Amino acid sequence: MKLCFATNNLHKLEEIQALLGTHFELVTLKDIGCDVDIPEPYNTIAENSKGKAEYVWDNFGISCFADDTGLVVDALNGEPGVKSARYAGPQRDAGDNIALLLKNLAGLPDPAARFITVITLVVNGYYHQFDGSVEGTIIFEKRGSNGFGYDPVFLPEGHDRTFAEMTLAEKSSLSHRARAFAKLVDFLKTSQDLQ
Repeated sequence: MKLCFATNNLHKLEEIQALLGTHFELVTLKDIGCDVDIPEPYNTIAENSKGKAEYVWDNFGISCFADDTGLVVDALNGEPGVKSARYAGPQRDAGDNIALLLKNLAGLPDPAARFITVITLVVNGYYHQFDGSVEGTIIFEKRGSNGFGYDPVFLPEGHDRTFAEMTLAEKSSLSHRARAFAKLVDFLKTSQDLQ
């Protein structure tokens, strides 16, 4: 089955291709001729995910899935949350985002956090959503050079290495995105609606 993954993020694409294997023919926004930075104007991760999938379906008529992910920090009332990619501004710079996060967390007692991913799948105009999360802690020094985004300061619960210190396979075995995509893949393999 051919599916478009509604992203221009090559790091995400690499992770998802590793999770999907050879069961599906995955195409990107570039492959379908979409060079628009799809807007994310909504107030929730789930709405942003649906909005991106809806844009592709409405404008290109291709079955697709889109994800949106946020880092939720309890001590910051859920920030950066839905604004995770643009936390420090529209430049979407991971270093700037991490610096602002650590500045805002300075002196606060509990750096508990979680990553949340919501995936929206649209097939022939029908929508389905899948979510995944992973609990962890924000640490105050960057560690590791793998991954992207907040990975160098996110220590998943029960582990002594950040996501950025893990290999792609290690991260994929426990990440929020992996958990959401496992639900998506299970649905794609078992749904009678797709036969």
